[in-house]
Amino acid sequence: MDILILLLAVVVDYILGDPITWPHPIIYVGKMISFYEKQIRKYLNNLRIGGFILVVLSLGTVIIATHGIMTLVGMTGKLAEHIVTIYFIYALLAAKCLHIEAKKVYDEIKVGNVKNARQKISYLVGRDTTSLDLEEINRATVETVAENTIDGVLAPIFYVLLGFLIGYPVESIFVYKTVNTLDSMVGYIQEPYKDIGYASAKLDDILNYIPARIGSIFMIIAGGIMGYDMKSGFKIMKRDRFNHKSPNCGYPESSVAGLLNIQLGGTNTYFGKKLYKPTIGDKTKLLSEEDIMHTIKIMYGSEIIILMTSIMVMFLN
Repeated sequence: MDILILLLAVVVDYILGDPITWPHPIIYVGKMISFYEKQIRKYLNNLRIGGFILVVLSLGTVIIATHGIMTLVGMTGKLAEHIVTIYFIYALLAAKCLHIEAKKVYDEIKVGNVKNARQKISYLVGRDTTSLDLEEINRATVETVAENTIDGVLAPIFYVLLGFLIGYPVESIFVYKTVNTLDSMVGYIQEPYKDIGYASAKLDDILNYIPARIGSIFMIIAGGIMGYDMKSGFKIMKRDRFNHKSPNCGYPESSVAGLLNIQLGGTNTYFGKKLYKPTIGDKTKLLSEEDIMHTIKIMYGSEIIILMTSIMVMFLN
């Protein structure tokens, strides 16, 4: 039954995505984090310690809430428990949502509307997008799809698998996504988040350590199967995986850069300050909007591979 639950959750995500009229669990997780952050800033001067408290409060609340919900639902019968489990796993997968949002940028570029393309990509990245040119918009979109292939697709499935193995799939994926949300909201090295976001950023690095490495290999294999440059994918990942401020994000970005023979990385602006980063990959060809669609295909291909791998592990278990 666990295999069927995981399969159905992935299929439902592919079909439905995240309808804007439906309440999303992460919205409430984000509101909770925001509330705790405001209280910590109000009552605590040492924000580095406050950041650790923020993590503990957020994870504690989510674990208690999700376990309580699943316990109550379980009392009504197995069918209800399975349906709610499918819903929560589906809701916390982001493949279709990432596909749709990146495609919006692609569509604006295709019709030459740079202003709208800048606006669309601003919803996906933390950098300043107001002065990006076409190639920079393409780069930003490819980078965010590559990075979020791990954060939004492969790592959640990885933690669902671990959750099924220990008997707590919903709690497991919620713990991961809460940490991921904490990192997205406060895990910046710039002020005003430098201290309060330290613990969130470090914990996110820890939880993504294994998924980023395994997932990037799956991305390269998927890309090779689809006809992209697998040899270059492995070569660039090995060479440039550390060319990123994050110990994990360099893996998927370098994998995609190698597969597509493009160059990622470089200087970006965050909160009005320029952040200089090394480049990833070789500039064999200029980035184009088609590379956005290629990266989306790689995302789906790697999702299929990790899904098949997870099913095999569950079957053998």
